[in-house]
Amino acid sequence: MYTLFISDLHLAPTHPELINFFLSFLQSKTKQADALYILGDFFEVWVGDDDKSEFAQTIIAALKSLTSRGLPVYFMHGNRDFLIGSQFLAETGCQLLADPSLIDLYGVPTLLMHGDTLCTQDMAYLRFREKARNPFYQRLFLSLPLFIRNRIARYLRNKSSQQTNIEYLNLSDAAPTAILEVIQQYQAEQLIHGHTHRPCIQTYYGIPPWKRIVLSDWHAQGNALICFPDKTQRLLYFP
Repeated sequence: MYTLFISDLHLAPTHPELINFFLSFLQSKTKQADALYILGDFFEVWVGDDDKSEFAQTIIAALKSLTSRGLPVYFMHGNRDFLIGSQFLAETGCQLLADPSLIDLYGVPTLLMHGDTLCTQDMAYLRFREKARNPFYQRLFLSLPLFIRNRIARYLRNKSSQQTNIEYLNLSDAAPTAILEVIQQYQAEQLIHGHTHRPCIQTYYGIPPWKRIVLSDWHAQGNALICFPDKTQRLLYFP
Protein backbone atom coordinates (compact mmCIF):
# COMPACT_ATOMS: atom_id res chain seq x y z
CA MET A 1 0.00 0.00 0.00
CA TYR A 2 1.11 3.58 -0.56
CA THR A 3 -0.10 7.17 -0.90
CA LEU A 4 0.14 9.13 -4.16
CA PHE A 5 0.59 12.87 -4.70
CA ILE A 6 0.24 14.65 -8.03
CA SER A 7 0.11 18.30 -9.07
CA ASP A 8 0.13 20.62 -12.09
CA LEU A 9 -1.33 18.27 -14.68
CA HIS A 10 -2.91 21.26 -16.48
CA LEU A 11 -5.54 19.06 -18.11
CA ALA A 12 -7.28 20.69 -21.07
CA PRO A 13 -9.48 19.57 -23.98
CA THR A 14 -6.80 20.86 -26.38
CA HIS A 15 -4.45 18.11 -25.16
CA PRO A 16 -6.35 14.81 -25.45
CA GLU A 17 -3.11 12.84 -25.21
CA LEU A 18 -2.58 14.20 -21.70
CA ILE A 19 -6.13 13.27 -20.73
CA ASN A 20 -5.56 9.71 -21.93
CA PHE A 21 -2.25 9.63 -20.09
CA PHE A 22 -3.96 10.67 -16.85
CA LEU A 23 -6.66 8.04 -17.27
CA SER A 24 -3.96 5.42 -17.83
CA PHE A 25 -2.18 6.61 -14.69
CA LEU A 26 -5.35 6.08 -12.66
CA GLN A 27 -5.74 2.57 -14.03
CA SER A 28 -2.16 1.50 -13.38
CA LYS A 29 -1.11 3.35 -10.22
CA THR A 30 -4.13 3.63 -7.92
CA LYS A 31 -5.20 0.01 -7.53
CA GLN A 32 -3.21 -0.49 -4.31
CA ALA A 33 -3.16 3.12 -3.14
CA ASP A 34 -4.35 4.23 0.30
CA ALA A 35 -5.17 7.73 -1.01
CA LEU A 36 -4.59 10.14 -3.88
CA TYR A 37 -3.79 13.80 -3.27
CA ILE A 38 -4.15 16.35 -6.09
CA LEU A 39 -2.29 19.53 -5.08
CA GLY A 40 -3.74 22.08 -7.49
CA ASP A 41 -3.55 23.12 -11.15
CA PHE A 42 -5.23 19.84 -12.00
CA PHE A 43 -6.85 21.72 -14.86
CA GLU A 44 -5.25 24.25 -17.17
CA VAL A 45 -8.22 26.41 -16.29
CA TRP A 46 -11.57 25.91 -14.56
CA VAL A 47 -14.17 28.63 -15.02
CA GLY A 48 -17.05 27.07 -13.11
CA ASP A 49 -18.77 23.85 -12.13
CA ASP A 50 -21.45 24.48 -14.78
CA ASP A 51 -19.03 23.33 -17.49
CA LYS A 52 -20.83 20.32 -18.97
CA SER A 53 -18.36 19.69 -21.78
CA GLU A 54 -17.35 16.15 -22.73
CA PHE A 55 -13.88 16.94 -21.40
CA ALA A 56 -15.16 17.95 -17.97
CA GLN A 57 -17.51 14.99 -17.73
CA THR A 58 -14.71 12.56 -18.65
CA ILE A 59 -12.51 13.78 -15.80
CA ILE A 60 -15.39 13.88 -13.33
CA ALA A 61 -16.34 10.30 -14.20
CA ALA A 62 -12.74 9.13 -13.81
CA LEU A 63 -12.45 10.62 -10.33
CA LYS A 64 -15.87 9.30 -9.35
CA SER A 65 -14.78 5.79 -10.32
CA LEU A 66 -11.98 6.05 -7.75
CA THR A 67 -14.05 7.40 -4.87
CA SER A 68 -16.90 4.97 -5.62
CA ARG A 69 -14.60 2.04 -4.90
CA GLY A 70 -13.54 3.60 -1.62
CA LEU A 71 -10.28 5.36 -2.52
CA PRO A 72 -10.03 8.73 -0.75
CA VAL A 73 -9.19 11.47 -3.26
CA TYR A 74 -8.20 14.85 -1.84
CA PHE A 75 -8.19 18.01 -3.93
CA MET A 76 -6.46 21.33 -3.23
CA HIS A 77 -7.09 24.48 -5.25
CA GLY A 78 -4.29 25.78 -7.47
CA ASN A 79 -3.91 29.10 -9.19
CA ARG A 80 -5.59 27.68 -12.32
CA ASP A 81 -8.56 25.87 -10.81
CA PHE A 82 -9.50 27.78 -7.66
CA LEU A 83 -13.09 28.06 -8.91
CA ILE A 84 -13.73 24.36 -8.42
CA GLY A 85 -16.68 24.32 -6.06
CA SER A 86 -19.15 22.17 -4.18
CA GLN A 87 -20.85 20.78 -7.30
CA PHE A 88 -17.61 19.38 -8.69
CA LEU A 89 -16.74 17.90 -5.31
CA ALA A 90 -20.17 16.29 -4.99
CA GLU A 91 -20.04 14.84 -8.51
CA THR A 92 -16.54 13.39 -8.06
CA GLY A 93 -16.62 12.45 -4.38
CA CYS A 94 -13.34 14.32 -3.85
CA GLN A 95 -12.63 15.96 -0.50
CA LEU A 96 -11.46 19.58 -0.52
CA LEU A 97 -8.22 20.39 1.29
CA ALA A 98 -7.39 23.84 2.60
CA ASP A 99 -4.11 25.38 1.48
CA PRO A 100 -2.03 24.73 3.52
CA SER A 101 -3.07 21.50 5.24
CA LEU A 102 -1.13 19.48 7.80
CA ILE A 103 -1.67 15.72 7.57
CA ASP A 104 -0.27 12.64 9.29
CA LEU A 105 1.47 10.70 6.51
CA TYR A 106 2.31 7.31 7.99
CA GLY A 107 3.37 8.98 11.23
CA VAL A 108 5.18 11.94 9.62
CA PRO A 109 3.68 15.43 10.14
CA THR A 110 3.44 16.56 6.52
CA LEU A 111 2.45 19.99 5.26
CA LEU A 112 0.67 20.11 1.89
CA MET A 113 0.48 23.25 -0.24
CA HIS A 114 -0.08 24.15 -3.86
CA GLY A 115 3.01 26.33 -3.61
CA ASP A 116 2.00 29.66 -5.12
CA THR A 117 1.90 31.45 -1.76
CA LEU A 118 5.55 30.50 -1.23
CA CYS A 119 6.55 32.71 -4.20
CA THR A 120 6.61 35.83 -2.07
CA GLN A 121 8.82 37.82 -4.45
CA ASP A 122 6.15 37.78 -7.15
CA MET A 123 4.16 40.67 -5.73
CA ALA A 124 2.09 41.22 -8.89
CA TYR A 125 0.81 37.65 -8.78
CA LEU A 126 0.07 37.79 -5.05
CA ARG A 127 -2.01 40.94 -5.57
CA PHE A 128 -3.93 39.19 -8.33
CA ARG A 129 -4.37 36.12 -6.14
CA GLU A 130 -5.88 38.16 -3.32
CA LYS A 131 -8.52 39.58 -5.65
CA ALA A 132 -9.17 36.29 -7.43
CA ARG A 133 -9.83 34.48 -4.14
CA ASN A 134 -12.24 37.19 -2.94
CA PRO A 135 -15.76 35.63 -2.74
CA PHE A 136 -17.34 38.81 -4.11
CA TYR A 137 -15.23 38.82 -7.28
CA GLN A 138 -15.73 35.08 -7.68
CA ARG A 139 -19.51 35.43 -7.53
CA LEU A 140 -19.32 38.29 -10.03
CA PHE A 141 -17.19 36.25 -12.43
CA LEU A 142 -19.36 33.15 -12.11
CA SER A 143 -22.46 35.21 -12.91
CA LEU A 144 -21.11 35.79 -16.43
CA PRO A 145 -22.11 33.45 -19.28
CA LEU A 146 -19.80 30.47 -19.64
CA PHE A 147 -18.49 31.51 -23.07
CA ILE A 148 -17.43 34.91 -21.72
CA ARG A 149 -15.64 33.29 -18.77
CA ASN A 150 -13.79 31.05 -21.22
CA ARG A 151 -12.74 34.06 -23.30
CA ILE A 152 -11.42 35.84 -20.20
CA ALA A 153 -9.54 32.69 -19.16
CA ARG A 154 -7.93 32.39 -22.61
CA TYR A 155 -6.83 36.02 -22.46
CA LEU A 156 -5.26 35.56 -19.02
CA ARG A 157 -3.51 32.33 -20.10
CA ASN A 158 -2.04 34.01 -23.17
CA LYS A 159 -0.85 36.93 -21.07
CA SER A 160 0.74 34.58 -18.56
CA SER A 161 2.50 32.52 -21.25
CA GLN A 162 4.36 35.63 -22.42
CA GLN A 163 6.11 35.96 -19.05
CA THR A 164 8.93 33.49 -19.64
CA ASN A 165 12.02 35.63 -19.08
CA ILE A 166 14.64 34.65 -16.53
CA GLU A 167 13.71 37.44 -14.12
CA TYR A 168 10.11 36.27 -13.98
CA LEU A 169 11.14 32.63 -13.54
CA ASN A 170 13.21 33.64 -10.52
CA LEU A 171 10.31 35.63 -9.07
CA SER A 172 7.98 32.66 -9.50
CA ASP A 173 10.17 30.29 -7.49
CA ALA A 174 9.50 29.53 -3.83
CA ALA A 175 11.35 31.86 -1.45
CA PRO A 176 13.57 30.05 1.11
CA THR A 177 12.38 32.34 3.90
CA ALA A 178 8.73 31.54 3.12
CA ILE A 179 9.46 27.81 3.09
CA LEU A 180 11.19 27.92 6.47
CA GLU A 181 8.42 30.07 7.93
CA VAL A 182 5.61 27.61 7.13
CA ILE A 183 7.68 24.61 8.27
CA GLN A 184 8.23 26.28 11.65
CA GLN A 185 4.65 27.55 11.90
CA TYR A 186 3.12 24.11 11.38
CA GLN A 187 5.96 22.16 13.02
CA ALA A 188 6.04 19.86 10.01
CA GLU A 189 8.75 17.32 9.26
CA GLN A 190 8.21 17.60 5.53
CA LEU A 191 6.59 19.90 2.98
CA ILE A 192 5.05 18.69 -0.29
CA HIS A 193 3.99 21.19 -2.96
CA GLY A 194 3.82 21.86 -6.68
CA HIS A 195 3.33 25.05 -8.71
CA THR A 196 6.96 25.94 -9.43
CA HIS A 197 7.53 23.06 -11.89
CA ARG A 198 10.94 22.44 -10.32
CA PRO A 199 10.77 18.84 -9.05
CA CYS A 200 13.13 17.84 -6.25
CA ILE A 201 13.52 16.13 -2.90
CA GLN A 202 15.62 18.25 -0.54
CA THR A 203 16.69 17.41 3.00
CA TYR A 204 17.44 20.25 5.42
CA TYR A 205 19.62 19.33 8.37
CA GLY A 206 18.15 21.67 10.94
CA ILE A 207 16.97 20.89 14.45
CA PRO A 208 14.99 18.80 13.84
CA PRO A 209 15.81 17.93 10.20
CA TRP A 210 13.03 18.28 7.66
CA LYS A 211 12.37 17.61 4.00
CA ARG A 212 10.92 19.55 1.07
CA ILE A 213 9.44 17.68 -1.91
CA VAL A 214 8.41 19.53 -5.06
CA LEU A 215 6.19 17.84 -7.63
CA SER A 216 6.66 18.38 -11.35
CA ASP A 217 4.17 19.51 -13.96
CA TRP A 218 2.95 17.04 -16.58
CA HIS A 219 3.82 19.04 -19.69
CA ALA A 220 6.66 16.78 -20.85
CA GLN A 221 6.15 13.62 -18.77
CA GLY A 222 4.07 12.29 -15.94
CA ASN A 223 5.20 12.73 -12.35
CA ALA A 224 3.94 11.50 -9.01
CA LEU A 225 5.26 11.17 -5.49
CA ILE A 226 4.75 7.75 -3.97
CA CYS A 227 5.05 7.37 -0.19
CA PHE A 228 5.12 4.02 1.64
CA PRO A 229 4.20 3.14 5.24
CA ASP A 230 7.88 2.46 6.04
CA LYS A 231 8.47 6.19 5.31
CA THR A 232 10.38 5.58 2.07
CA GLN A 233 9.34 7.77 -0.81
CA ARG A 234 10.35 8.58 -4.35
CA LEU A 235 9.36 10.69 -7.32
CA LEU A 236 8.04 8.62 -10.19
CA TYR A 237 8.47 9.71 -13.80
CA PHE A 238 6.73 8.05 -16.73
CA PRO A 239 6.76 8.96 -20.44
